[in-house]
Amino acid sequence: MESFRTIIKGWLGKVLLVLFLTPLALVGIEGYFGSHNKADVAKSVNGQDIPKKDVENLTKTYKDQYLSMAHGDETILNQPFIQQTALDTLIARTVLLQQAEKLGISLSDGQIEKMLAQQPSFQENGKFSQTLYENYLRSVGMTSQALITSLRQDHALKMLTSSINGTALVSKADINQIATLQTEQRTLHLASIKLDDYKKEITVTNQEIADYYNKHQNSFKQVASVDVDYVVLSPVQVVTNAPVTDAELQQAYKAFVEKQQKDAKRDIKHILITTDARSDADAQKLANDVYAKISAGTLSFADAAKQYSDDTSSKNEGGLLAAYQAGVFSSEFDQAINSLANGQISKPVKTQYGYHIIEVSTVAATVPSFESEKARLTAEVQKSKAANAYSDAVNSLNEMVVSSDDLTAITQEVKSTHLESVKGVTLATGHPVLSDPNVKTRIFNDDVKNGDRNASSNIQLANGDTVWVKVRNYHAAGIKPLAQATADVKAKLIEDKAYQAAKAKIAQSLDAFKTQPAAQVVASSGIKFEDAGTFTRSQGLKREIERAAFSVTTPKDGFWSVTTAKLPDELVVVGVSNVNSTTANALTPEQLTELSKLYQQFRGQQELDDYTQYLKSKAKIK
Repeated sequence: MESFRTIIKGWLGKVLLVLFLTPLALVGIEGYFGSHNKADVAKSVNGQDIPKKDVENLTKTYKDQYLSMAHGDETILNQPFIQQTALDTLIARTVLLQQAEKLGISLSDGQIEKMLAQQPSFQENGKFSQTLYENYLRSVGMTSQALITSLRQDHALKMLTSSINGTALVSKADINQIATLQTEQRTLHLASIKLDDYKKEITVTNQEIADYYNKHQNSFKQVASVDVDYVVLSPVQVVTNAPVTDAELQQAYKAFVEKQQKDAKRDIKHILITTDARSDADAQKLANDVYAKISAGTLSFADAAKQYSDDTSSKNEGGLLAAYQAGVFSSEFDQAINSLANGQISKPVKTQYGYHIIEVSTVAATVPSFESEKARLTAEVQKSKAANAYSDAVNSLNEMVVSSDDLTAITQEVKSTHLESVKGVTLATGHPVLSDPNVKTRIFNDDVKNGDRNASSNIQLANGDTVWVKVRNYHAAGIKPLAQATADVKAKLIEDKAYQAAKAKIAQSLDAFKTQPAAQVVASSGIKFEDAGTFTRSQGLKREIERAAFSVTTPKDGFWSVTTAKLPDELVVVGVSNVNSTTANALTPEQLTELSKLYQQFRGQQELDDYTQYLKSKAKIK
């Protein structure tokens, strides 16, 4: 269920949600489901191919989402899982689309065109704008028919999934039971019995350790880990501020001026001659004729644009592209722009949209004076000189470390640095230095796995410091050997025996709670209870105590329902003196309605998942 739930909540769900609300969010849909060669097929579903490119694109989408949650740390991502999730998503999408087609769930071209015409993003002054629509198609690199096909497929998915999600049956009894479980209040009394005294009397034999280990080997799985030495170097340890000379400032100002001039705003204008209503040869001839007239001076660029350009959004603006972005038209278009000098006009450039005549005009930049920039440039030059000095120091130390394969070369050269050692570092270890993605890439690479124990070259940390690392031991993922697991097994057995011994000691008192009033048992048992208060589920209790407290039956008046919970080094006696199940009645009709909606959504997702799994079981997937 989780995989398909990811589809609904993730990329596909977002597409369905914004399908007829924000057309601009459809960017990239066609990229997922484009053309391909048979050799590039990832899977075939009932004879319909899923291209590898589609899997790669969706994998990248999922990966980017996970990276944002992982703060960019790629080392903790399970790449094979993400790729398999993407493939499963596309297989599920395919079988659902095929089923929608069998059921005749579809919109006609006319219906979709009408929906598009009603979208605010494609309207100008309350009416559909062909220009806005065409600009959108150009921006996403799609034809109108390709967009309509994608919309038809996504709308078919929306209608099919909604018909399942929205029709899940939820009874009033179900909702009442859920409300009762979530709002039920229990009054708790807790007693803590420490296990340390019991542990002193317990012994564990080697045979018991071996027997437990052999029976519970899966409990001793370990992820890959390393034992690491490292040395960190900060800029402040080796760099002092150097004075800035007038010559350096003048050179910095000169570079600043050149950059300002280079980055000056450029107006891009074009005249587009399309092949929509003419042949390619006719379009090329017309473009050459227009170019010749502009070059001869018999026609201005603006007049030529107004008279000949097929780009309705720019022809009346002298051909000006108000929001040009690289990649919108083609690489040929961008190359032509980059090759043109200020005021120069290109010969006709062919793209998928037709032939373009392009003019580039650079707006003169206003450059601040030297005096106004002096303070900022001084700080930048100082920063640059410090960075260079630090880089020189790092390079020098790096040569020492690599040549000697010894991290102490750094500590001997820079007395304020220290050699640090950490054992059992994993990919998930939170450490101020070793959890840096660049460091983890170095200490868990294939060379280390294959036996490389050499000191690393310098590694740049995110905060600007530099670290050198040396892996001393690499522990492969798998089942921990008995020799390594012995201490853990012994501690586990002693803990279990101590718990059982403590529980046996109070067993008679626990039984007494079943037949005697609680006050009488508490007085005679010697168990010291504390009134913990009244709780509902998920209200901050430790999981073990919560499970115990909400697992016992409702007690009679004056009696307690009692059980135990096991915590590290502690046995907790949990007594329940009162259960209030009427709190569900305090829920407002609005809260019950919201609970019903949530439960119906959950049931709907379950049924949709079951339906998808059924379709997949019947499909020929290879």
